Amino acid sequence: MDPATDRRRSTTVAAVRGPPGAWRLAAAVAVAVTVATGCSLPGFGAPEPQSEQGETVFSLWQGFFVAAMVVGLIVYGLLIFVIVRYRRSRVGDGVPDQTAYHIPLEVVYTAIPIVIVLVLFGVSWWAQDEVTALDADPAARVEVIGFRWSWQFHYPDEDVTITGEPGRGPEMVIPVGRPVQLRLISDDVNHSFWVPDFLTKRDLIPGIENVIDVTPTETGDYVGRCAEFCGLDHWRMNYSVRVVDEDEYRSWLDDRRAEQERAGEPELKGEIDEDG
Repeated sequence: MDPATDRRRSTTVAAVRGPPGAWRLAAAVAVAVTVATGCSLPGFGAPEPQSEQGETVFSLWQGFFVAAMVVGLIVYGLLIFVIVRYRRSRVGDGVPDQTAYHIPLEVVYTAIPIVIVLVLFGVSWWAQDEVTALDADPAARVEVIGFRWSWQFHYPDEDVTITGEPGRGPEMVIPVGRPVQLRLISDDVNHSFWVPDFLTKRDLIPGIENVIDVTPTETGDYVGRCAEFCGLDHWRMNYSVRVVDEDEYRSWLDDRRAEQERAGEPELKGEIDEDG
């Protein structure tokens, strides 16, 4: 048969060629990451944290967001490169080089996602340990008691109790720069203690004792809410947290004790079984 008339196609496996723009793409990503790490990162929608525990959560959120941005840049960069480099106007109607397999490349693009997941898991584990750690000698202990439809803050070491009413939440006062231990108790159904500016939230579950530490870093007034739907008047379960210096905190405790002596001891709303 005349070779010139033999139009049967033969299947060939061409050697893999590194794309000419790969190094330029890697360099661009490296520059972007360097610039991002050298600048102050934005909050990406999260409020500026006002507690040490919140700072840990905030840093974790920023790290996850940057990791997602880097992965997204690489993926979209490779997509754009392939679309532009191998567009029809450039390669014509011919069949592109076909590659059956490339073991080193397959190992790389399998290993990279695994490494990314392990790193994110590791930093998440570290952040969780930091946020849930309890100080052995907190500056104050407060029993946070949620009930339908308000809150009660009991300071057992100071014999001070603040009780709110539906629609008119109580105020918790704590010292700045020192750990405060919160013992979360529910008197009826599930509630959730949440101060957005602290980036701290934890559930109050009947029969379960949850304890967290909060170390505020800035003085000021902060809004708190119940973040667990607990019934029709859930929206009325607001409260406030006022962070003050140590002297003002001690003065506030003295004033509250004097008020309680005149008015009588308030009734505690909730108790939890110490054995379980």
